[in-house]
Amino acid sequence: MIPAIMFPAFDPVALAVGPFVVRWYALAYIAGIVIGWQVARRLIPKAPAAGTPEAMDDFVTWATLGVILGGRLGYVLFYRPDIILSAPWEILYLWHGGMSFHGGAAGVIIALALFCYRRGIPFLLFSDRVTSVVPVGLGLGRLANFINGELWGRVTDVPWGMIFPHAGPEPRHPSQLYQAALEGLVLFVILQWIVRTPRLRARPGFTAGAFLAGYGVARIIGELFRQPDVQLGFLLGGATMGQLLSVPMVIAGIWLMARSRPVAEASAA
Repeated sequence: MIPAIMFPAFDPVALAVGPFVVRWYALAYIAGIVIGWQVARRLIPKAPAAGTPEAMDDFVTWATLGVILGGRLGYVLFYRPDIILSAPWEILYLWHGGMSFHGGAAGVIIALALFCYRRGIPFLLFSDRVTSVVPVGLGLGRLANFINGELWGRVTDVPWGMIFPHAGPEPRHPSQLYQAALEGLVLFVILQWIVRTPRLRARPGFTAGAFLAGYGVARIIGELFRQPDVQLGFLLGGATMGQLLSVPMVIAGIWLMARSRPVAEASAA
């Protein structure tokens, strides 16, 4: 017998009042947005200024729509394209779950571009402040995945292997916790150090690039322990969909960091 830990009997519902139900996953989204918003609001005025705190207040709505719409559409396109032909109306069934980070990231990038264009705000500087707080939501979201007992890891014989109620009798990696640590805590600490270091903050696009590359690397590592989606399995070269979608993020992030220049130098060029 391989030693294993039984999954704690978490209730995915945080609050229920009559027909009104609030789930931990929804609270993770809300908390991630609110906490990230407040941290980013304090970073906006730091030199070189990327706008005003009020601009960040206004962007929260844009970011929320980008996350939800992009996340849902990305999930359907990347993980459940069968829905488009078999039951396209289910694309709107947000309450059924199914969100893609990569789709949500694309949605937020589009929201950033439109918002900055309309407000005349420097896109890269504003994006630096926004991306520096995204790991807050990522970490909380992964913890919510763990509470829900979903997106579990691959079968393992490590002493902390866990038996999830809907994943069979084999102990598995609690990969949600690995990803919460890598994509959430570790990435947040790194980005906050970057964005609070004046010489790095003065390079538009550097923090955003570090986020893209850092998340991509963290996701690729995390997917080594996570069970692939059952409808997709392993893809090209044994990679998962999450890993394949993360490779372009790493490349784009490295490119952004490499091309970033201090504001004074960039304006003089």
